[in-house]
Amino acid sequence: MSKRVFLAKEADTVALGKSIAAGINQAIVITLHGGLGMGKTTLSRGIIQSLGHDGAVKSPTYTLVEPYELSDWKVYHFDLYRLADPEELEFMGIRDYFAHDTISLIEWPERGYGVLPEPDLSIELTSVAQDNGDICREAKLEAFTEVGKAILEAI
Repeated sequence: MSKRVFLAKEADTVALGKSIAAGINQAIVITLHGGLGMGKTTLSRGIIQSLGHDGAVKSPTYTLVEPYELSDWKVYHFDLYRLADPEELEFMGIRDYFAHDTISLIEWPERGYGVLPEPDLSIELTSVAQDNGDICREAKLEAFTEVGKAILEAI
């Protein structure tokens, strides 16, 4: 099951994150694909803040993972852009991050291929030209599990 959403401005990306968060009722792995500056962290911010985080949401580009302890969830926001080898994830104990009460948002998941679990939901962010010549973002959401399908149905 898949769905496409056009995102004319940054607020639309945050709103999509809020819609995704509203549908989360169990542990989930969400992968975020797209080039630099496509809005992966903005989308993550919408999800994380909608789940109850009041502070800033920064890109974990240099830390690999930013944890958020919320009242109902543990959220792990990964950015694997700087990962040189997927095996590095094993050294950091990656499997410990995917528990029954966690939400995992993974930017640049292709850098962890073979080590990361299969996603419930995959989101690809791209730039698209509109008929009037303006450039906007498009999010292509694809569900791979029943958990992911439930999120798409809620959007």
